Amino acid sequence: MTLLSVENLTTAFQTERGQVTAIEDISFSVDRGEILGIVGESGSGKSVTALAIMGLLPMPPARILGGHIRFDGTELLGLSDRAMQRLRGPGVAMVFQEPMTSLNPVFTIGEQIIETVKAHERLSEREAFARAVEMLERVGIPSASMRMRDYPHQLSGGQRQRVMLAIALVCRPRLLIADEPTTALDVTIQAQILDLILDLRDELGMAVMIITHNMGVIAETADRVLVTYAGRVVEQAPVDQLFDHPLHPYTRGLLACVPTVEQDQDRLQAIPGNLPEPARRPPGCRFSDRCGWAIPACQEALPPLADFGGDHRAACIRVRELA
Repeated sequence: MTLLSVENLTTAFQTERGQVTAIEDISFSVDRGEILGIVGESGSGKSVTALAIMGLLPMPPARILGGHIRFDGTELLGLSDRAMQRLRGPGVAMVFQEPMTSLNPVFTIGEQIIETVKAHERLSEREAFARAVEMLERVGIPSASMRMRDYPHQLSGGQRQRVMLAIALVCRPRLLIADEPTTALDVTIQAQILDLILDLRDELGMAVMIITHNMGVIAETADRVLVTYAGRVVEQAPVDQLFDHPLHPYTRGLLACVPTVEQDQDRLQAIPGNLPEPARRPPGCRFSDRCGWAIPACQEALPPLADFGGDHRAACIRVRELA
């Protein structure tokens, strides 16, 4: 059953060079208990999409130009600030990219978790403290009651990320949005954080959106995958189908960039060129300037997101030839 539905979402920012579209006609859904992975290079529109869902885009300069965001049947666009505040926490919670900039350095981690609890639930100081300690224990912080008095700078990167998860999960949300939850962590800590998210998904029954540029994270955690490029969705599919039969050239390029133990080569593969600037995107396929399979027709019009069966869709006019 669908928990979150995003339909034709388009956002823009007012800049010195005029209005610039950040994301365009983004559509997807997240079912209850499902893990949706959203992958793409920096600048693809992943975080803007998440902030729009949370109602955290700064307006101005941001503007929602069109579309719908429905959570459990409730339209979020146009909802009052007070109503959105009530929804955040028990409804939707978000773990931001860099915990050191998201955590307040002048408050203890205990104070920050308790503040979240008391903003959404009527609990006494003792009850809120107990809830915070319980959540720190659940996310794997040792000696949780003692660490409540620590400040963010006293924790390691992995511990700070666990504290961010504790803050997001302390009100038992129905949807968790994790924006680059493993950035700047070593591979061992990355695996622990991902295992923790999976365990908590099973324990709490929540849905999860994982936003990342790391295809390994997607393979490890996601049920379905959304591939974004230059503000648009270029491919979406169940995770097994995407890795076994990628359809869009951009998806193929992302997968080719991931090294494997079987590879014996001197240099890692890379996608040539750079993401187009939002104000200077080409009129046709946004990936055409970097695509080795591009033909003149690719630069004439935006390709639609076409259905290729089995909930597998891609936006490329040459998909059937390349498949």
